[in-house]
Amino acid sequence: MNLKKSVLLVDDDADFVEQNRLLLEESGYRVRTAHSGRQCLEEVAAGRPDLIILDMMMESENAGFDLSRELRNSEYTKGIPLVMITSVNDIRPFRIEPDHTWLPVDALIEKPVDPPLLLDVVDRILAR
Repeated sequence: MNLKKSVLLVDDDADFVEQNRLLLEESGYRVRTAHSGRQCLEEVAAGRPDLIILDMMMESENAGFDLSRELRNSEYTKGIPLVMITSVNDIRPFRIEPDHTWLPVDALIEKPVDPPLLLDVVDRILAR
């Protein structure tokens, strides 16, 4: 792992954030956290991360969708890889997949998140 790679972990579940912050830090990543879309944007403005892991449903059911599109439409953030985490496919009668317009993320990971899968996805994306 490259110790210089930074990850911004965004989720309104403090336990999830703490557990995955520790996992990523133990794997050599520098991790910053946010608990809302607003905090995410503040953290990005304070310093551009190499990757953002983003929950789909935070302040609202659409928060992650809206934030992913906002990040993709900004010149400053459009090149930052996005990994969306969600349990929405468990509660909806249809499947959500990454899409360049509607859900512009690089990967979608189902909750509960399998730690080895999360690390594999992060490693793979940041190795590009």
